[in-house]
Amino acid sequence: MVNKIIGYFKDLDKITYKIMKYGLVSCFILNIFSALMLFTYNLANASPNLFHIGLSLFKLSCSFGVEFIICGLVADSIKKQLV
Repeated sequence: MVNKIIGYFKDLDKITYKIMKYGLVSCFILNIFSALMLFTYNLANASPNLFHIGLSLFKLSCSFGVEFIICGLVADSIKKQLV
């Protein structure tokens, strides 16, 4: 099962790979920004709005990261007519 997933990533189209790569990098940057917001809330004990914004941004960036991976694999398989 794991070898099959690794095989899918090795056989990705270059354009699909670029889109997935840049999408995951942007999600990682959003994730770091949200972690910094949560860390600031923890140190300064600021308003609860900062906590909720940081937590929502963290959830959003994680879900976008998973979406980039899944949609990249599906788009590549449709492009190669495997589905």
